[in-house]
Amino acid sequence: MRSLHFLTVFSVVLALGCGREATFQVRESVEQLHVTHATPGATLVVVDGKGQEVASGTVDEQGSLVFRRLAPGKDYLVKTTDKAPEQSRLLTVMSVESSTPKVETYAAQKLEAGFNYLTMRDGTTLSAWVTLPRGKGPFPTVVNYSGYNASEPGEANPDLEFLWGEFPIMKAPPTDPSAMLAGMMGYATVSVNVRGTGCSGGAYDYFETLQVLDGYDVIEIVAAQEWTLHHQVGMVGLSYPGITQLFVASARPPGLAAIAPMSVIGSTDSTLLPGGILNDGFAVSWVTNVLAKAVPYGQGWEQKRVDAGDTVCAENQLLHSQLIDNVAQARKIVFYDPAEHDRFNPTTFVDRIEVPVFITGSWQDEQTGPYFFLLFDRFVNAPSLRMTAINGVHIDGFGPKISMEWQSFLELFVAKRRPIDPAKVRNVSPLLYSNFFDAPLVLPPSRFAHYETYEEALAAWKAEPKLNVLFESGAGDPMALGAPEESFAHGFSQWPPPETDPLELHFQPGGALAAGAPTVAAAASSFSLDPVAGAVGVLAPDGNVWARIPHYAWQQPASGGAVVFESEPLTADMMMMGTASFDLFLNSPVDDADLEVTLSEVRADGKEMYVQSGWLRASHRKPGPAATRLWPAQTLQENAWEPLPLNQWTPVRVGTAGFAHAMRTGSRIRVSIDTPGGVRADWRFANKTFPEMVKYGIAHDAAHPSKIVLPRLAGVPVPTAAPPCPSLRGQPCREWVQSVNVPFTP
Repeated sequence: MRSLHFLTVFSVVLALGCGREATFQVRESVEQLHVTHATPGATLVVVDGKGQEVASGTVDEQGSLVFRRLAPGKDYLVKTTDKAPEQSRLLTVMSVESSTPKVETYAAQKLEAGFNYLTMRDGTTLSAWVTLPRGKGPFPTVVNYSGYNASEPGEANPDLEFLWGEFPIMKAPPTDPSAMLAGMMGYATVSVNVRGTGCSGGAYDYFETLQVLDGYDVIEIVAAQEWTLHHQVGMVGLSYPGITQLFVASARPPGLAAIAPMSVIGSTDSTLLPGGILNDGFAVSWVTNVLAKAVPYGQGWEQKRVDAGDTVCAENQLLHSQLIDNVAQARKIVFYDPAEHDRFNPTTFVDRIEVPVFITGSWQDEQTGPYFFLLFDRFVNAPSLRMTAINGVHIDGFGPKISMEWQSFLELFVAKRRPIDPAKVRNVSPLLYSNFFDAPLVLPPSRFAHYETYEEALAAWKAEPKLNVLFESGAGDPMALGAPEESFAHGFSQWPPPETDPLELHFQPGGALAAGAPTVAAAASSFSLDPVAGAVGVLAPDGNVWARIPHYAWQQPASGGAVVFESEPLTADMMMMGTASFDLFLNSPVDDADLEVTLSEVRADGKEMYVQSGWLRASHRKPGPAATRLWPAQTLQENAWEPLPLNQWTPVRVGTAGFAHAMRTGSRIRVSIDTPGGVRADWRFANKTFPEMVKYGIAHDAAHPSKIVLPRLAGVPVPTAAPPCPSLRGQPCREWVQSVNVPFTP
């Protein structure tokens, strides 16, 4: 075998000629090669072990170039295209399977409090900020991993100097709130920048394979530290550092004890392309912002490190300019391609997670969105699972009640001890929450601290329902309306809940909404496509969605701009939790329609409260194989795509995102269908437009009985009085105005 290998190498050398030894540097990686210190503007080529050119590229102004998607193998060469070419040594492109380091290489890396670098399997170094509690340890430990400024060195805040003695982490706290809170509760924290960001090396690409493998390596390095309790760690974080947990946990690093993701996506496409419509607001702006900060020195703090003599950070900037333009990628997506997009879709891989999971989400989340519920029935291999859902906005996972449930979870599954009641943190929590939520909220006592043993506390935790839903957050504290305190909570054994008793209400002539199907022979209403609606948000120009009572500008539809139906006043209280399906008969003069459906409550006091919306590009209307009576589950795949037939009644189902809402006796259910836009704080919609004015029809007659199916809960009472309007987080209120539908004539 050695002779054959020698002959192969010899033949390659003969084919290439005797090139000069390269002055550039090449790092071997997983399915990639990373070139630095090359001549800017030079053309480089990759030649495989058979002497075939398999890739080429132009060196950027920093002298760098990344070759991606190379087949694993040996005897690669990188060379210039000069008459007297420079060429590298023989190189190996690693496969995922062959790249896993030996266990001892993790233990050989020693981390200490402060700024550190962690070396990944391909030699790339990631920057990290480490905090340790007072004492010798070992300490329960959590990792925060993201493309934000996770590893930026903490800086002392003189205004908080009075806390330094009790909470050493406050002298130089990590930038992430979840890491800071964990540190205050006695945990060691390790906050790591993903490759291509901050002072970490490599080039950024949205959740590429290397980023997941890096996460695996980070967990194993941190778990191997002498100061890490049980040599296992947890992962924490909200939003980006929440999403990374799903990817990393699916890789199953042995040193991972548990994950606690908050405010995450259900799938990349559900946030980027809700219903097949590009989210040209937050989704695109988020990627744009991350990319802008993934360029060399993009986050700002890196230059300070380099100026102070950090040569590793300086060297690591060289590949940052080789980041992938994920915005351009996003704008090219028309259909969901499983072969390409499943790797970005947590619903396809969270079943590989085999550690305890604590996940939270807000039904009206203005950033990552309200589709986190798509994960709720997918954690089939997590040995312990706690899901919490709440009405509200992106940051609400940090509310007092959820924070204490989070702490109990970390105590039970990371520290593996009877939960300690953090009385000292509770004492300062009003100060923290005054800054965060504009209300002096207080952490509640631990629900598990009274148990005598760890085993008793763990058994009690496991005996509770897996899904906990907090209702009417914002109305729980009359002295601080709008703060994240719920009116009541209810536990469910699973998603969707077995208590679901679907309620069908049909659209009726005259704008009514009633249980019986319409009996008239012909009836339909129309709405006009609004070509500018997609750029309209729900906040007023001075509005702040994170304020206790935001300044919303939720507008009533213009005449002919929406089709609206309302029920009679409810004769009994009604609880709803799940998704709603708008089962429509649509008539269109053009081959497509972007649709927005909205559910709201018209209260007895004359106020209208927003509940939830859903979106669909009608050419994606075919329900998917996972469709249910309440959720059409469109796949967005090309094989399910079909233009609308012109001027025909076509069945179209539009599902709302998940929600949980209580309606009291005397309230009316209101539903509307219009052009997407005007109901979200940060989402915008790249709706289709047409040269001519377009009017769509929604039928409501005996032959075309359009309806809504609501996720009513049977046997679940409404235990409190109606909340003030406004007060509920993420749910705008406005004065109710009667709407008159415009008739449609085919």
